[in-house]
Amino acid sequence: MPKSSSARKTTPARKPSSRKPVLYGAGVVLAAALLGYVSYQATAPDDPGPSSSSVADVAADPDAGVYPELAKLARRDAGDKLAQGRADAPVVLIEYADFKCGYCGKFARDTEPALVKKYVDNGTLRIEWRNFPIFGAESEAAARAAWAAGQQNRFWQFHAAAYAEGAKEKGFGKDRLKALAREAGVADLDRFARDADSSAASAAVGKDQEQGYGIGATSTPSFLINGRPIAGAQPAETFTRAIEAAAEKARSTEDAKSGQDDKDTEGGRDGKNAEGAGDDAE
Repeated sequence: MPKSSSARKTTPARKPSSRKPVLYGAGVVLAAALLGYVSYQATAPDDPGPSSSSVADVAADPDAGVYPELAKLARRDAGDKLAQGRADAPVVLIEYADFKCGYCGKFARDTEPALVKKYVDNGTLRIEWRNFPIFGAESEAAARAAWAAGQQNRFWQFHAAAYAEGAKEKGFGKDRLKALAREAGVADLDRFARDADSSAASAAVGKDQEQGYGIGATSTPSFLINGRPIAGAQPAETFTRAIEAAAEKARSTEDAKSGQDDKDTEGGRDGKNAEGAGDDAE
């Protein structure tokens, strides 16, 4: 696949564990190959231009490019402070992202708000965030700070502040992170600082990071939409088509299940009626 001359190859701060993809099943190995196929321009933290990849093309067949093992990574935890949307939404978008990633910021500013308004607000979509810091110590610190803001129910406000135009250029030192927390409306800044430096924050970030490496993600942003991998800040249409295809598939599955349940219920009712008729005949 041809690469843009502006693409830059970067080395993640942590090396992926070679054993992780195998734990998710053979299908994930193929998905991992798709996500790792190109050194996406999304990895260039100071070059947030448009990216494209045939990997993100959504076929008319809603099952094409979908991996059931990856769909199971959706946590659907109603208490998840780094998620938005109904826990039982038919479609779950998982995002693996880094606050120093220019393309992650582009997605957060240009695409995500429209997806929230169109799909999250009506119950179709749930968005689950995964911290995937790959640009070094400041990335790790920002990830922990975002988690800490979430403990006071201000994750998405912190997310918006950290991804505002020009925000990453100011860096993510300790004072800057505290300023972002204040901007996000975090009430207890002392608690925020303690939480950000806690072992719980490190463990939560590490868990997300290992999951990202486990599916073969090597760049940010990387996404899963009901088990369909999408890499890079693709055009809004790519996400819209993937969400619509996943929602239609979910509706079809639910309709088929309801139809079978109705048939089973009717069958049980007919059996009881027949049994009653036999009793009367005696």
